[in-house]
Amino acid sequence: MSYLSRRAKEKEMRKAGRLPDGQSLTEKFPVLTYGPTPSFEPASWDLRVFGAVEQPRRWTWHEFTQLPRGELTCDIHCVTRWSKFDTRWEGVFFRDFLRELRLTDAARYVIAHCDYGYTTNLPLAAMDDDDVMLAVKYEGRWLHEPDLIEHGGPLRTLVPKRYFWKSAKFLRALEFSPVDKPGFWEQGGYHNDGDPFQEQRMRRRRW
Repeated sequence: MSYLSRRAKEKEMRKAGRLPDGQSLTEKFPVLTYGPTPSFEPASWDLRVFGAVEQPRRWTWHEFTQLPRGELTCDIHCVTRWSKFDTRWEGVFFRDFLRELRLTDAARYVIAHCDYGYTTNLPLAAMDDDDVMLAVKYEGRWLHEPDLIEHGGPLRTLVPKRYFWKSAKFLRALEFSPVDKPGFWEQGGYHNDGDPFQEQRMRRRRW
């Protein structure tokens, strides 16, 4: 895409209300990860759920891939100021995943736990949206394929209404919590909510 055609596309997307202020269109899929990309071993991989649930749960890779999956096309927006439009994903919609669980009345927040100790946090109300997904495929291909795994394979959360750091890569556990627990980037100064259309990049400093 030429510079002029990209600028025209940005203008079109902004007019349509799809390009947040401060963002630029990209046709690429930049890779931004703090730390190494973990290897994927299907035989030993698992996903755990714990916290404010009546009973902790665990899925092997085989068990997780047997859950009903759906497809989603959405725009994604990175806090580093790129936006990518009409990306295609496949996975388990979070609302459907919740039907596999019995949350307690105390559940208010979802904390995503990932390989190497990375975490990020969102209110349960934000995760319980019709476009939130536990994604296993991107553009029709498994995220654990060698040239895609750096984008979060084999499993990542996908939360399109938030900056992309809130879509946790290399997901290994979901904690349902009665209290908020700011994650890695949130503790480092990023905004706790991360709404791209509000430009919630960094939290306000208190002097």
